[in-house]
Amino acid sequence: MTNISYKRHRFPAEIIQHAVWLYFRFTLSFRDVEDLLAERGLDISYESIRYWVLKFGGQYARRIDRIRPRSTSRWHFDEVFIKINGKRMYLWRAVDDEGEVLEVLVQSRRNKKAALKLMRKLLKKQGFLPSAIVTDRLPSYGAALKELGLSRHHDFGGRKNNRAENSHQPVRRRERKMQRFKSAGSAQRFLSVHSSVQNHFNIQRHLISRNTLRQFRDNAAAEWCDVVRAV
Repeated sequence: MTNISYKRHRFPAEIIQHAVWLYFRFTLSFRDVEDLLAERGLDISYESIRYWVLKFGGQYARRIDRIRPRSTSRWHFDEVFIKINGKRMYLWRAVDDEGEVLEVLVQSRRNKKAALKLMRKLLKKQGFLPSAIVTDRLPSYGAALKELGLSRHHDFGGRKNNRAENSHQPVRRRERKMQRFKSAGSAQRFLSVHSSVQNHFNIQRHLISRNTLRQFRDNAAAEWCDVVRAV
């Protein structure tokens, strides 16, 4: 497991961990987090919060990914355009049929090469072949799956891919809050961490009782404490 050290920081680890959690868990800006901490009597600059997010966000995400259970075997792919520094780019996303975000990839194209890159990265990360790959009718998906020899797993049409399309909504909210992403690299870094944190706290609350929700929420909070502790 990746070592995390909070040495030589002015503020205690608990404050840093809480600030990073607030930023990725909710649709907040750095200045919003600064105000929330100030309300608790903590005089912390939003620039310090930005530094903590950049330094620790990726480390937390890698730890979360290691403890996540294996995804389901039905994967959904979709892509959506995003504006980065005035340029049209594409955010490619893969989720399973429970809404777990499996992979995100910022690409400049919406072609076979981009689809192949996402699929190869995902297959390597997951380590197994899915039983079904659901997409929209974009020809790039069919061409990429044919090259990988996975055409027999391809499924598309109707509303079958709503799961992937709906998964873009949290990113759209963050994109508006951040007044768009400034570069492809910063977008990739943020979205990778954001997806991992959202996965960790993603509880299908409409499908479970209140007592079960409370238990799941407590478990997620306890696991988060293990993820962010110094090693």
